[in-house]
Amino acid sequence: MSCKYECADFSQFQEQLKKMRDLDDKIIYALNTTIPTESFKGQVDAEAKCRDLHGQLESGYSHRQEAIKKCIVVCADTVKTLKDKREENKDDVALNKQFKTEQRKLRLLQSELSVEDIIRERTQKTFRERCRLFFRFDSL
Repeated sequence: MSCKYECADFSQFQEQLKKMRDLDDKIIYALNTTIPTESFKGQVDAEAKCRDLHGQLESGYSHRQEAIKKCIVVCADTVKTLKDKREENKDDVALNKQFKTEQRKLRLLQSELSVEDIIRERTQKTFRERCRLFFRFDSL
């Protein structure tokens, strides 16, 4: 997973998040390929497979959370700087427009945290339903 995030362009950042959420979006497929059917139960270590998938999911959650929070901090700093400049130059239309654009981007980034919570909850629910027979959920 890439550790470099593009915070300046929200659309590009959303695309990066979309790529990072690929495993969550394909959780059913991942579980179908992880958990053996009745005829293959003895040949596949389902507990290890579930544990590995759980590790991948947790890693993805932390990477995305880190990326979103980093961009929120960057954007909040920009909004603060623009607000200070705006106080000095109340009549600057371009500065006002830039300030409002950054404010809007900050709100969108903050809403991504809520989206992330929903995605995580949905994925964990599906994971628990399918891996409950093979994996202990003490850490979830």
